Amino acid sequence: MRQYVIDEINFLERDNIESYLKRTLKPAGLEGVFFLEVPPDLLGPEQQGHEQCGPFYFSVILEPTQVRFEFLVRSSHNMHCSCIARATPAQRQFVLDFADRMLEEEMISA
Repeated sequence: MRQYVIDEINFLERDNIESYLKRTLKPAGLEGVFFLEVPPDLLGPEQQGHEQCGPFYFSVILEPTQVRFEFLVRSSHNMHCSCIARATPAQRQFVLDFADRMLEEEMISA
């Protein structure tokens, strides 16, 4: 799977990242997993016309020494649909911008 990984985070940085993710994202129901929702204006061609499958999101996984941002657009209602697809360039940039903003606001140097 294609993903963006920020690794070698220490326990204090991890706590800051976890706090940020809890404040800004929807929890996925699994420990350390969060949903970053794709804004409607960034839906790709695969998601167009699949409103019943939305909202769409990216998974963000926080682990002890790293945080991972997946580049797969997932459906919140359907696990086996053609609307689940790799991120478009604009969607990928959205994820990277979110990660950069998180690092800057939490003053993470990793």
